[in-house]
This record gives sequence, structure tokens and C-alpha cells, in this order.
Amino acid sequence: MRSGLANLSHLQALPLALTLLLFLVFPIGVIAVVSFWDYDSYQLIPDFILDNYQYLLTSPVTWQAYLNTFKYALITWAITLGLGFTVAYYLAFHIRSNKVQTLLFLLCTIPFFTSNIIRMISWIPLLGRNGLVNNGLMGAGLIEQPLEFLLYSDFSIILAYVHLYTLFMVVPIFNTMMRIDRRLIEAARDAGARGWQILLLVIVPLCKSGILIGSIFVVTLVMGDFVTVRIMGGGLHASVGVLIHNEISLLQYPAAAASAVVLLATVLLMLVAMFRLVDIRREL
Repeated sequence: MRSGLANLSHLQALPLALTLLLFLVFPIGVIAVVSFWDYDSYQLIPDFILDNYQYLLTSPVTWQAYLNTFKYALITWAITLGLGFTVAYYLAFHIRSNKVQTLLFLLCTIPFFTSNIIRMISWIPLLGRNGLVNNGLMGAGLIEQPLEFLLYSDFSIILAYVHLYTLFMVVPIFNTMMRIDRRLIEAARDAGARGWQILLLVIVPLCKSGILIGSIFVVTLVMGDFVTVRIMGGGLHASVGVLIHNEISLLQYPAAAASAVVLLATVLLMLVAMFRLVDIRREL
């Protein structure tokens, strides 16, 4: 009887397993194989060489691109965590009406009804040398010359990332906050805890799973992005995603595959480190 139930469960899991093998494992395997191939200006040459990885791991351009990518990911994560936690806290604990909560939450999602590229391009008239921000500051007499760092800089790239990905931090943190038993907060308040003590010792520990999920979304999206860096950086800044895109544009598929494998391994190591900090299965 038990063997029959086990076989039935295996059959039920078979469609999902086949889907994952076909659309996830197989493509990654192909990329890993191609990363060891050779190439020239005209064709791919099936082979087993380590030149792609050797160049990738010894090139100063690659190291600089990884440093830029880590910088963007870390700063974006810190800012989106602060904003996301603040917005989620306000919605969960200061808005009593469920209808108002839903309305405000929907307002947060309205920008996501448009394309990422359109939302990024909308910053250019604001941050440009002759944009609204510079004209407004000069008109108010606060500056004498336009601020050059507002556009096509690290500032504009991180600003776009925060604009694009803050909601990915708000949603999971808000969901975990809504599951917090309000009696715990009342008990802490009755025990004499101050507001900041309740926040740090009660609410934050109970939101660890939401913070982890939001962090995974933000970090992985920033690490693999190249469109934001190209548009908001004006082609003057590099990231790992931009390097891979450039290699594909030049038909250097084995080199791009090697870069993709290293990027995937890096992101997986970061995710493993995050999961070691929080036991998400127990938290959920």
C-alpha cells in the first residue's frame, strides 16, 4: 500500500520535474558546455579549453565589472530595505482599515503597470544637464552650474534600481508583518518596552523571512541586470550583465557562456550565505 502511494506521489511530481529539467537544468547544462568551447570570427569550435575562464578570471576589466555590480547590489539592497521596511511598517501598523491598506498597496504597484525601460527613460528629462532638477535648482539660486553627477553616473543607476525594485522588498516584508500576532506587541508594550525596542526586538526578528525573500529578489535582479546600467549609465559604466551582453553582440558565445556560469555561481554562493543566516523553512 505504501509503495503504491509512493509511486503515485512520484507520478504526480513527474510533470514538474520534467518541466524543470527541460527549461532550467538543460539550458544551464548547454551554457556550461559551450563555455568550454573555442571560437573564432566565423564559427564556434566544439572543444574543451579553459581559455575563456582564464581570461575571465584574470582580466582587470572583469574584476572592475564585478566590483561595480557588487557595489550596485549592496547599495540598492540597503536603500530598498530601508524604504521597503518603512513603507511596509506604515501600511501594516499605522493603517487600520483593510480597504485603505489595499488602496495604498495598489498605488505602490501602479508604476509597475508600465515597462521598466519607460520608467527609466522618464528620469532622463528630470536629471539631465538641462533637466527639470537642474533648472529648478539654478532658478532657486541654490547652484550656479548644472550638476553633472545626476545623470549617466552611479547615482542615476542606483536611483533607477531603487525605483524599479523597492516594491520587491515591500511585498514580502508587508506579508510577514501582517502575520505578526498583535498581542505580542501589546505584551511587549505592557512589559515597558519602548517603541524602538518593540521594533528591534519583536517586529524585526519576526520579519526575517520577508527581509530575506525581498533581499533575494533585489540582489538577484541587480546582479543580472544590464539594461539599467546601459541606459542610466550612458554606456560609460560597466557591470557583469553589460559584459555578457557585449560578448553576445560580438558573437563571442563561449566567452559569454563562461561569464554567465561564473555569474550564476556567484549569485548561488550569495544565496547560500543568505539562507545560512535565516532558516526560511522554519520562519515560514
